[in-house]
Amino acid sequence: MSDPDPRVAAAEYFRQAYELQTSGEYARALVLYTRSIATFPTAEAYTFRGWTYSFVGDYESAIEDCRRAIKVDPEFGNPYNDIGAYLIEQGKWSESIPWFEKAIAAKRYEARSYPHFNLGRVYEHQGKWIHARRCYRQAFELDHHYRNALFALRRLSAMLN
Repeated sequence: MSDPDPRVAAAEYFRQAYELQTSGEYARALVLYTRSIATFPTAEAYTFRGWTYSFVGDYESAIEDCRRAIKVDPEFGNPYNDIGAYLIEQGKWSESIPWFEKAIAAKRYEARSYPHFNLGRVYEHQGKWIHARRCYRQAFELDHHYRNALFALRRLSAMLN
């Protein structure tokens, strides 16, 4: 890549990494996400590298990359939600709550339904059914195509009736 703007090269590495990640080639994706970060660090590249680490079960590295993403752009919501999700995977349900709350409050976050849904999962795990149902409802209201939120909302609503 001979473009003098490092952002262009970093974006191309990111694109290639994402393609590899979606095809299950995690080791190669990690290499290219790392090149993207070395070329021009972005919150997205750190977050997606973290996501890739999570696919291979390396939650500590995934969380560390999300923390790096937050340092680069504290307004980007994805890494907050992802940290919460990785904590759930580690069985640290209560520790995940503030991360989902930060994701919900983030200024720059397109998938806002996810932290609501994940917070609902935590509350359901804790037996806080009313709180969980409210979170699932909010997730579905934000994204009417989010079937997991609809199914969880229906399941909990039926259970509470």
